[in-house]
Amino acid sequence: MSDDTIRLVTIGRILRRRWRLIAILALVGALVGYGTSVLFPPRYTASASVLLPGQWEDRELLTQAEIAASSAVVDRAAAALGWTGVSGSDLLGRVSASAADGNIIKISGTADTPERAQRLSDQVAQQFVTFAARIAGDSTDPGAATGPGALRQQVAETNQRITDLANAADPGQTVESVQARTELEKLRTGLADAMKKLDKADPAANKAGMVVMGPAARPTSQAPPTRMQLIGAGALLFVLLAVIGHLVAARMNRRLRSEPEIAAALGSVLLGTVDVPGERRARRPKGRGARAWIRRLLGVDTRWDTPTPKTSGYEAGRRIRYRRVCAHLRDQLPDSRRLLVIVPDGDEIARQAAEQLVAEADAGPSPGSSSRGYPKLRVVGVSVSQPIVPDRETESGALVVLSAGSWTAEELAGIAEACADGRHEVVGIVIAGPVLARPARSAEQPPDGGALTLAARGHAWGGSV
Repeated sequence: MSDDTIRLVTIGRILRRRWRLIAILALVGALVGYGTSVLFPPRYTASASVLLPGQWEDRELLTQAEIAASSAVVDRAAAALGWTGVSGSDLLGRVSASAADGNIIKISGTADTPERAQRLSDQVAQQFVTFAARIAGDSTDPGAATGPGALRQQVAETNQRITDLANAADPGQTVESVQARTELEKLRTGLADAMKKLDKADPAANKAGMVVMGPAARPTSQAPPTRMQLIGAGALLFVLLAVIGHLVAARMNRRLRSEPEIAAALGSVLLGTVDVPGERRARRPKGRGARAWIRRLLGVDTRWDTPTPKTSGYEAGRRIRYRRVCAHLRDQLPDSRRLLVIVPDGDEIARQAAEQLVAEADAGPSPGSSSRGYPKLRVVGVSVSQPIVPDRETESGALVVLSAGSWTAEELAGIAEACADGRHEVVGIVIAGPVLARPARSAEQPPDGGALTLAARGHAWGGSV
C-alpha cells in the first residue's frame, strides 16, 4: 500500500471493514459538535437595506459598504442602542455590510435574540445614512458648516450682497460707476463658474439623500452554524480523520508484500506460492481480556488493507501446488534430510499452509512413481519479537512459510538470524495466500488441462508454480 495510489476502492475497503470504528467515531464527533453548540449560544442575523440614489461605480459602493461597517458608524449605533455592557467594539464583529445590485448597501447585524438583531441592523442603517449625509454636507448639524451645502449658502448670500452693492452704486454714467458695476458682474460670474466646477469635482454632493428601505425583517431561524450543523460537521470531521488516519498508517506500513523483497530479507529463494481456502469473513485472532474484547467490538482485530480473497480452484488444483513445492525441495536437496518448517507466530494462514505441506510430504509421491520420497518436515512456530529456532539435531535446514504483507524486513531478518544461530540453512521460502474455496468436485482430480490452469499462479524456485 505504501507505493499504491489512493483509489476509491481503498476508501471503500476502509468503510466496509472498519465501519464499526467509523460509526463510533462519528457518534463521538456528533457529541463534540453538540457540546460546541452548548458552549456557544444561538445567534440570529437580521438585514436592512439602504438605497444609494444616483450613479455609483463598483469601487464607490465597496467604499460605502466599508463605511457602513466601520467603527465610526457602529460606535454611534451602540450609543443609540444603550445596551448594558455592550460597547461599539463588541458590536463591531457582529455588523457586516456588502454592496448588492441596484446601488443597495445590505447591512447585517447579529445578536443573541431576534429582537436585538433587528434593532441592531436598523440602528446601524440609520446611523450610516446620518453619517453619510454629514459627510456630504446635507446635514443641518453645526459641525458640517464647512460642507458643500453651507458653501452654496454662502455663495447665495454673496450674490445677494453683490446685487445690493450694484443697486447702491452711482446710477450715473461716469467712468468710475461703470467700472464698479462691471467688476461686480465679473465677481458674480466668477462665483457661478466656481460653483459649477465644485459640483463637477464633488459628485458625492449629487449623491446625497440615502434612503433606508424599510425596517429589517425579524429573523425566524438561527444564523449558521446552527446546532444541527455543528453536530453534522463534528460527525463528518471525525469520519474524515478516521479515513485519513487509516490512509496515513497504510502509507507508513513497512510490511513486505512483493516476493523479491521477502526473499531478499530472508536471504533465500522462493520455492512457490500456495493457496489456503477459508471463509469470506476475515479470520480473527484469538484473545481474551478487556482489550481483546474492545478490539473485537471496534472491528480493529483484523487488518483492513489486505485484498479481498479471490475464488480458488478445486481441491486437486491446490494440492498440486503443495506437491510441486515438495518436489522442488527434493530436487534441491542432494540427500533426503529432515527439515524444519518455520512459521511466524500469529500467521494463521501460513500455519495452515505448513500443516498441509507436511501432510503432502508425508503422503509422498503418487503411487507408481519412480521418484524418491519427499523430505520429512516438522512445523515449528517462531516468535517474531524474540525468534528462537531449535538447534540442529535430526533436522538440518529450514523452510520458511509465511503470508505476504504481514511482516517487516527487520522481523524476517530476525528469523533468518535465528535459523543461523540454530545452524539451520534456510533452503527456501513458501508464500501462502488466502482464497475462497469452491464446492468440492465429485472426482478427485480435475480434467487434464484444468490442473495446469489451477496451478499456474505464482513463481517457484527454478520455474513457475
